[in-house]
Amino acid sequence: MRIVVAGAGLSGLSLCHALQEKLEAAGKQPEIILLESEERAGGKVRTHRERGYVMEWGPNGFLNNKPDTLELCRKLGIDNKLLPSNDAARRRFIYADGRLHDISPPKLIMGDLLSWPSKFRLAGEYFVPKRTDPSDETLADFARRRLGHQALERLIGPMASGVFGGDPETMSLKSCFPAIYNLEQTYGGLFRGLLAKRAEKKKKGIKDSAGPAGPGGVLTSFEGGLDVLTDALRSSFKGRLLLSSPAKNVTVSGGKFQISAGHENIEADIFITASPAYAAAEFLAPIDPSIPEILNGIQYAPMSVIGLGFDKAGIGHDLNGFGFLVGMNENRKLIGTLWDSSVFNGRAPEGKCSLRSMTGGGRDLKTPFLPDDELAQAIVSELRLIMGIKGNPELVKIFRHEKAIPMYTIGHSVRLEWLDRIEAKNPGVFFAGNAYRGVGLNDCVREAYAVADKVMKLV
Repeated sequence: MRIVVAGAGLSGLSLCHALQEKLEAAGKQPEIILLESEERAGGKVRTHRERGYVMEWGPNGFLNNKPDTLELCRKLGIDNKLLPSNDAARRRFIYADGRLHDISPPKLIMGDLLSWPSKFRLAGEYFVPKRTDPSDETLADFARRRLGHQALERLIGPMASGVFGGDPETMSLKSCFPAIYNLEQTYGGLFRGLLAKRAEKKKKGIKDSAGPAGPGGVLTSFEGGLDVLTDALRSSFKGRLLLSSPAKNVTVSGGKFQISAGHENIEADIFITASPAYAAAEFLAPIDPSIPEILNGIQYAPMSVIGLGFDKAGIGHDLNGFGFLVGMNENRKLIGTLWDSSVFNGRAPEGKCSLRSMTGGGRDLKTPFLPDDELAQAIVSELRLIMGIKGNPELVKIFRHEKAIPMYTIGHSVRLEWLDRIEAKNPGVFFAGNAYRGVGLNDCVREAYAVADKVMKLV
């Protein structure tokens, strides 16, 4: 038996690892072939190292409040390289009204990011009735309904841009933030749900880890950078890895999948796509004519990440924090900036600091495509205004993502139902990756193991 996986990003690599683990436990040895369109494995997990700076090309870590990635690290033998974020990462800021606002809980309440009417509106969320309409709801509509317009502009909207690069006016609440959706559906509201869950944890003797760090847990990476994980996954892979070999066409003949990849034609019993949805839409079209419409409905926005290295003496702002996101109505090119060298040790040389700014997303389709010099100048100019930076960067690295993060717009759950039906109609075809049930690293690892469990039923 032969299994072919298309896409050697974190999802594809984790899937291969999960398959190897489960096949060995079952005493089975089918051949696994992993296809990758680029010259390297790892996908958007990529670490750039230069002159003592360590900059992430894509994601910068994962939360340790879920077991999936931590358990994978233990199995790979790299758990001794895990690097938790510093306490500074618990302080987060929003830029609004021309300045940075600390949004740690006490300061969010007592500060002036939100007006007092908006604060009372937030407190009144407890009394907002539960929505009973079963139709999909945008994140923006949910925020306005339960929290108020200003909370959308200055809290929820920036959060959506920071996580997905998306536009809250088009993003599906239940697909993007299922935990928030479930709080309302299960308990009737956010505050009601949080209080109930806290009481449940207290009854079970579980310490509540949620707090100023965000949705519970500590942001975690690795000494030396995040690609320690993908490098370990690649090293542990025992099958064939074909680089510069994108899947181009997948057909079915005689109960077997015929895959055109690079310069090879490969026959397989099982085919799994861990590629971006837009790529899978092309090569899976011969399997089912409905696939392109479904997968092309999963939208990606362009983003550019600008890594900047500065001498600390030229920074006019206290860097004791995670960084900041920009309010929706500030008319800035920046989505936000992470103070990377404050979040993780070892990200900049002694006396230096590393900042990583993001631009683009679903609400700005032009800025990511500016020429390098113009883009860098625009971002540094905004950082001077927001943070009071006086010096010039000694290192500038621009990482461009023409199609960055899947945004899970309205109707995403219906698309997933269609894909489930396609899998049922076409035994041996499986969909994996961050385009479907979560964009975070933990989500990718969790879904990789879930897909591996489904594959094992056919082996």
